[in-house]
Amino acid sequence: MKLERVARGSLVDTALESLRGAIESGQWSLGEKLPVEAELADSLGVSRNTVREAVRVLVHVGMLETRQGDGTYVRALKDRGETLRRIEHARLRDQLEVRAMLETEAARLAAERRTAEDVAIMTEALDRRARASADVTERIRHDERFHHALVAAAHNPALTEIYDYFAHAVSRTIERTELDADLPEPSQEDHELLLAAIRRQDSAQAEKLATALLKPSLDALSRRAQ
Repeated sequence: MKLERVARGSLVDTALESLRGAIESGQWSLGEKLPVEAELADSLGVSRNTVREAVRVLVHVGMLETRQGDGTYVRALKDRGETLRRIEHARLRDQLEVRAMLETEAARLAAERRTAEDVAIMTEALDRRARASADVTERIRHDERFHHALVAAAHNPALTEIYDYFAHAVSRTIERTELDADLPEPSQEDHELLLAAIRRQDSAQAEKLATALLKPSLDALSRRAQ
């Protein structure tokens, strides 16, 4: 077993990073049992208490599972919290591409599955977005409400969970496209046309309009990168 030895400082945090890195790099496979606490402590060069605390954190975030009287097993190869932090630090273009993928599929499904209540919630959010045209903060808030309502109207719990998990990065992309003068801002009309397609259950048009909503911003960011 080869682990990066812990330097002095915040021992628990450093041990945590070492163990997380070992799991993510595949040193232990999914479902594999970790070495005993004493062996981990020796490999890391820290006390067993430090290892115990680091393992407790990784159990809490879902990477490890402790089975009473048996040992500790790898439950997931990624720390969901760490993944979210990496998403938040990704380039805006990368965030927008992921957001476009999620919202395009959500729009298609929403057009097929939306209820009258779903349409009412989306309509109310867009109406408030329009009335808040002079207040950027309020406009952004109601824009976010509309997109979350659109995803909820797809009635796919897995998609909703993924979108909610990605929600903070989505909020940042909305803020950037609203506040960055060099990025084309999706207009109120663009949003209204998308809602109209969902309302009349035209899934092909809803998918097309959802894709088109962010394409100008993506094109602008691609030109910047050249």
